Amino acid sequence: MGAPAGASAIVNGLSVDVEDWFQVGAFERVIDRAEWDGLTDRVDRNVREILDLFDEVGAKATFFTLGWVAQRHGPLLREIAARGHEMASHGWDHQRVFRFDRKSFGQDIARARQVIEDVSGTAVTGYRAPSFSIDQRTTWAFEELAEQGYAYSSSVAPIAHDHYGWKEAPRFAFHPLPGSSLIEIPVTTAMLANRRMAAGGGGFFRVLPYGFSRWAIRQVNRDDGRPAIFYFHPWEVDPDQPRVPNAPLKSRLRHYTNLSRMAPKLRRLVRDFAWGRMDDLAEQELMRLQAASA
Repeated sequence: MGAPAGASAIVNGLSVDVEDWFQVGAFERVIDRAEWDGLTDRVDRNVREILDLFDEVGAKATFFTLGWVAQRHGPLLREIAARGHEMASHGWDHQRVFRFDRKSFGQDIARARQVIEDVSGTAVTGYRAPSFSIDQRTTWAFEELAEQGYAYSSSVAPIAHDHYGWKEAPRFAFHPLPGSSLIEIPVTTAMLANRRMAAGGGGFFRVLPYGFSRWAIRQVNRDDGRPAIFYFHPWEVDPDQPRVPNAPLKSRLRHYTNLSRMAPKLRRLVRDFAWGRMDDLAEQELMRLQAASA
């Protein structure tokens, strides 16, 4: 799976949240959804760059894709699937879960799943909430996911954060509903001085030195004996993307910092550890949970 000799035998979960530069939570108050179709579309070129990077070492991943993107990029989704990666859902248009009620959430994930399956020709069994927005306010979302037949979710960030987070949630895979086989696989955190630290990718990976991520994943693999869950976005490998000058300074700093360094860091990451699809990892975690409860 691309890991060098002597690396951990644990296969970690590699994931890409497929959204374009104008669809991120950081810009949601300054770019209206009605404007999206008129903006420069860069998701196709960015995802293809990522696919080539993964091919260099034979790494497989899960692409959590917006239905909005899938509807407009059928050939891209078919290419992702043809290269052996998993297609999964990221909802329709990046609305955070706490902005829905259960009925409208169900409609959103059903619509996205249908389009992703139709254009990719593959079944969708996994879901990731935009901005990790399943938390203590929205546990009803698990009920809807289970009812619609999803096998797993990777929608919880078990930390405290100003935009998201459910700090009381378990760090590793768990059953969110009694009597259901649905599992939640939280994004990775590491422990430092009894404090959870975000270590699963995204902006933290771009901003912090690569050594931190390497240390964190090794800690999870070695000390906890568990796979790490890593995520990033296609726009993060695109330093030439358009700028949004009227966005808040904090949002611009989070979004644009170290974009030019992201691809080289990713290349190191996929070479330093073993990586696989989230659906394969979900099957392993389900067996682990069943064995623990037997």
